[in-house]
Amino acid sequence: MATVAALWRHPIKGHGREALDTVTLTEGQTIPWDRRWAVAHEMSKADGTEWVPCANFSRGAKTGTLMAISAKVDEADGSVTLSHPGRPDLTFDPEREQDTFLDWVRPLMPADRAQSARLVHVPGRGMTDTDYASISLINLASNDAMTDAMSQDISPLRWRGNIHLTGLEPWAEFDWVGHTLRIGEAELSVQEPIQRCLATTANPRTGERDADTLGTLNTRFGHQDFGIYATVTRSGTIRVGDTVEPI
Repeated sequence: MATVAALWRHPIKGHGREALDTVTLTEGQTIPWDRRWAVAHEMSKADGTEWVPCANFSRGAKTGTLMAISAKVDEADGSVTLSHPGRPDLTFDPEREQDTFLDWVRPLMPADRAQSARLVHVPGRGMTDTDYASISLINLASNDAMTDAMSQDISPLRWRGNIHLTGLEPWAEFDWVGHTLRIGEAELSVQEPIQRCLATTANPRTGERDADTLGTLNTRFGHQDFGIYATVTRSGTIRVGDTVEPI
């Protein structure tokens, strides 16, 4: 039986991850504080009024060093703490201290890329990669299959998932597309596989591009997908260790 091995959220899209023990999901919403903010670059038209595609934002697909950021939210005051092996830790308020963040992240950005210009927040809407409020699920057995195929350690953090699952056969998660899952007290409707981008080639510990994840997916497994997107159809709390049951 599949179980929840880990829970994650990414407060700033493409700029860090935070481990959780428990989370309360709300129908039609993302994990609370997940991708609450996104970093618009200087060529972006994002203005915080509506969801826009990921091409408008600074992210790991274009700048691998961003993949090495860790994040932690203080839900009481709304501050975010960021850590990176090449930068001092930073605690700031994304709503009031954008310049502080931009100064911190600037050394991580290549000079030949559009530079980070502002933080964008759309009230009531996480800036997911999908145009709907999604939660991503990752099968750790599929990650093990990638590790074996590539003969190198592939961290599951490369996939930036929200829910890590154990107890499945590799790639069995794709069979859930079109079905509903009960996880703890919540229910999620599985929408589609996740087609992967260059962000997954960067090591989440160092930020260096050191693994041909996309080439391996295509040549060894015949697709470029890893993980699945789901939407919350019944509100409830889920915890690490909860069982996952297709219904």
